Amino acid sequence: MLDRFATLAEGLDHPEGVAWGPGDRIYAGGEAGQIYSISLDGVVEQVGGTGGFIYGVTLDGSGNVYACDFGAAQVARIAPGGEVTTYSAGTPERPMRVPNYAAFDDAGALYVTDSGTWGKDDGLIFRVLPGGETSVWTEQAHRFPNGCCLSLDGGSLLVIESSGRTVSRIPIEDDGSAGKMEPLVDLTGSQPDGMALGADGTLFVGCYRPDRIYRIPPGGRPEILVEDPDGIVLNQPANVAFVGTKLDRLAVSSLGGWGLVWADVGAVGAPLRYPKL
Repeated sequence: MLDRFATLAEGLDHPEGVAWGPGDRIYAGGEAGQIYSISLDGVVEQVGGTGGFIYGVTLDGSGNVYACDFGAAQVARIAPGGEVTTYSAGTPERPMRVPNYAAFDDAGALYVTDSGTWGKDDGLIFRVLPGGETSVWTEQAHRFPNGCCLSLDGGSLLVIESSGRTVSRIPIEDDGSAGKMEPLVDLTGSQPDGMALGADGTLFVGCYRPDRIYRIPPGGRPEILVEDPDGIVLNQPANVAFVGTKLDRLAVSSLGGWGLVWADVGAVGAPLRYPKL
């Protein structure tokens, strides 16, 4: 499987996040705050910058990029013209520390994992309403919460706890509050980071260590889709995302390197949520 992965784009500054945008472009961030927009033929354009360190990125239906900026401890919003504003920095009582990944629901609420300090199990998840009003959504996923996405039906948030080596599901109640978290899969022996959801509910999980991607069928056991013992092709595959007009390619970030790789992995991504805010 490793030989299926080809270089999609080069010249990126240690990209951690990767996302497919509504304008048929791929987006990624850099460790100096760069926001990259990438065409399907690999042409890279820097469309903004925050001066921080970009982790996960996501987009709304108007093409605004929401970047988890670890350097500035905030979620920055980057408009299509490049203007940067603070979308959320947490709450006055609980300011963001390590905003890591964010995902929209259909109503435009943004769920943001704040990983906290590695080894201290002090992470949490914020919920940011359209316009920026922020609250602590849950502290159940406290073991370095990282990548996240909405379930197929939009009724739950799926979240990785990197130091817990797990993927869990947290129901979104009718009033928007967090239900009781339940574990989905144990990934002991790895440090899972980011995830992408297939149209059939299969999860694809990128791992910071070792350099591998898991495939997890609905209700099934995790299997190693691809592994790179030398760390040359994948090179710290922190985040994964289905990209392309048919969402039929899996793009992989390379936190330890300078580009993105992608491959046909025999799966199609779930429809993406692009709320108009």
